Amino acid sequence: MTALMVAAARAIETHRPDSLARDVYAEHFVRAARASAGWPVRPDEVPDGDANPLWGRLARYFGLRTRALDDFLVGCTHAGSTQVVLLAAGLDARAYRLDWPAGTVVHELDREGVLAFKHRVLNGIEAVPKAERKPIATDLREDWATDLVHAGFDPSAPTTWLVEGVLLYLPPDAERALFATIDRLSAPGSAVAYEAKLARELPDLRDDHLYASTLEQIGVDLLALFDGEPRPDSATDLANRGWSAHVHTPFDFTRHHGRGVHPVGNDPLAGNRWVFASKPVR
Repeated sequence: MTALMVAAARAIETHRPDSLARDVYAEHFVRAARASAGWPVRPDEVPDGDANPLWGRLARYFGLRTRALDDFLVGCTHAGSTQVVLLAAGLDARAYRLDWPAGTVVHELDREGVLAFKHRVLNGIEAVPKAERKPIATDLREDWATDLVHAGFDPSAPTTWLVEGVLLYLPPDAERALFATIDRLSAPGSAVAYEAKLARELPDLRDDHLYASTLEQIGVDLLALFDGEPRPDSATDLANRGWSAHVHTPFDFTRHHGRGVHPVGNDPLAGNRWVFASKPVR
């Protein structure tokens, strides 16, 4: 359901006149699933337009995040790191829509059911990937690294990693183990991007209109899904492992692009951070 929610947000963003990111496949996922078939996929289908907390503001946030991470992936691969790993790939269609350099391999890790649904929808519209795509059915709570290597991943080659929209759901120990594994599998010249949230008490957000609207409109209680324990400082952990990490707020990218989601008072998105880290070539 959360993957479908992000897909609907990307579809809405695609059809905005001032779109930050285009994903022509997103609406096909939304329409193909019974649970989301009635959700909006265009701005003119959104009740109250941009004033709608879910399909206005949060969707705009996901559109901005998509653009920032698209730019990261394209930049890294065109700089020479053509081995890409999307952890908890969900309904990410980047293998099909981004301008990948020749020779790029995109590994997509997620649970079997998610990948099967994705495969069915994309095959149904005869979508063709722009890179070599390797879907890998696995669970991030298990030994996903072995599954990745068995699929042809090369730990000796620089890798571009993406961990989008998943860390908030993981227990702290699982997040620490995830980054320890990324570090172990990353050759010099590798890079990773991920979304984190600064520690704050989740009950403070319980009455927030953004999360309340998500529960009311699509029946998804995001706060119940988030892990409530204090979050690890994975950026510092990566720095201690020799990585160079840069932490940004989403609003940094709003200012950069001149459009996107803007801060508001008592903002539930104020604690969100987008982290970009690289492992130097020695």
